Amino acid sequence: MSLTKSKKNFYTGIGLAVLTTLIWSGNYVVARGIYKQLPPVSLAFYRWGLASICLVPLAWKKTFQERQVLLQKKQYLFWTAITGVTIFNTFIYIAGHYTSAINLALIGTTSAPVFATFLAAIFLRERVDIFRICGILICVAGILFLLARGDFRNLQQFRFGKGDLLILISAFSFAIYNTLVRIKPAAISPMVFLFVVFTVGTLCLLPFYIYEITHTPATYWTLNMILIIIYLGIGNSIIAFFCWNASITRLGASGTALFANLIPIFSTIEAILFLKEEFSSVHLISGLLVIGGLLIANLKRPVSAGKG
Repeated sequence: MSLTKSKKNFYTGIGLAVLTTLIWSGNYVVARGIYKQLPPVSLAFYRWGLASICLVPLAWKKTFQERQVLLQKKQYLFWTAITGVTIFNTFIYIAGHYTSAINLALIGTTSAPVFATFLAAIFLRERVDIFRICGILICVAGILFLLARGDFRNLQQFRFGKGDLLILISAFSFAIYNTLVRIKPAAISPMVFLFVVFTVGTLCLLPFYIYEITHTPATYWTLNMILIIIYLGIGNSIIAFFCWNASITRLGASGTALFANLIPIFSTIEAILFLKEEFSSVHLISGLLVIGGLLIANLKRPVSAGKG
């Protein structure tokens, strides 16, 4: 691959990763807003079910055409669906019932990129150089600074509980998904890949969904809840996952995973814009640290991005 094309892929990958994190940053906000109105498994089931249905007219024909390779890779697709769909967001929604927002952000945002980096290094033989390590550390420092509200002594109140373990499992699951996407068979087109993964992941949620709706009060639907499901199903699922997977093919699993550190930064900006929360020097310093860490982690990447 030529150097020019390699650079183009590299910068395209960055753009896709940033766009995805911008979309995903609203997931915690809207999901938290209705967690008392809609049980966690139901929320996940409706989200991925809607995404799967929306992909039917776009992917059905090509899915039939690629059925042979899909059957050959059924085990790979099953585990990709389990980690990226069934476990990942569902555990986030469940964890929100047991732990604080600061614990969710702290564990989920900082651990997933670290997990992804180690998994990619071990199983994909992705090179982890000094720039990547330094970038990870700086990103983590930026997130901790934001969560500590500018005073690291605030983190002394951190307690590891049931919800924290759930979000840690969620982060590890997403790191596995990132690693699996990196080795997606070229014979499976991106649209078919998403359709199959979403559908299989939703079907795996089905028995837990049935159990939940038979053991919890009936859901009282509102227009706001319907709009949130549409946002999660189309924006957070179809658009975001398509962009994220495309970024992984260009930056690698660990390189793309680092951009997840932008989620709390975007969430803060959204809170300032839509919830009128106050902007402070803590937000500025944290944002600069995370962005600086991302830049350092991806130094000299345009040349290597074209390999593999």
